[in-house]
Amino acid sequence: MDKPDRKNIHSRFPLLPGADKWRGMTIGLLGGSFNPAHEAHREISLAALKRLGLDHVWWLVSPQNPLKGTDDMAALDQRVKKAQQVADHPRITVMDLERRMNTNYTADTIRILVTRFPNTQFIWLMGADNLAQFSKWQQWEEIANLVPFAIFDRPGYSMSAIASKAGQKFRRQRLGETHASLLPRMKPPVWVFCHGRKNPMSATAIREKTLYSERL
Repeated sequence: MDKPDRKNIHSRFPLLPGADKWRGMTIGLLGGSFNPAHEAHREISLAALKRLGLDHVWWLVSPQNPLKGTDDMAALDQRVKKAQQVADHPRITVMDLERRMNTNYTADTIRILVTRFPNTQFIWLMGADNLAQFSKWQQWEEIANLVPFAIFDRPGYSMSAIASKAGQKFRRQRLGETHASLLPRMKPPVWVFCHGRKNPMSATAIREKTLYSERL
């Protein structure tokens, strides 16, 4: 796909947040279905704010993850509302940007954002479970070349994430964890793996528990 034209990006996507508000800031992007949002999402965001020295985190609630089915996918507005309740932090903003931009793939979303906000530094955030299957994402190598990214440990994925195709592809670009605060100022491809509390909570487990409770 061609890169967005800087001259008409504002007219094409008038519903995006104003660039002036975020000028000079470093923003962490946490994307996903958030089906539903839960405390592990919030913990990753708070850790990113602290360890990476971010100014803000955006939760990008996807209309539909291309790698997931639609059978148990809650409505987008419902997922956004729940995410706002869980986030509950002045430096975490929940957005439905992919619906506004009509993008299905993360690479397209990031490409538009870095063009629309030339004076804002973006960092892609994700759990180690996503790094383990990152190579299945559309244009995953381009994503790594567009923005730095930070990986946060998840139960059962520490080794498989590092040993994954993406982890090995960019192993030489991995930043030492003690230097995580330098990540926003570095040119991609560069990434860091942040260890910490491994919250076992997952959206799948929450949905299964809810379904079980409804059957009782």
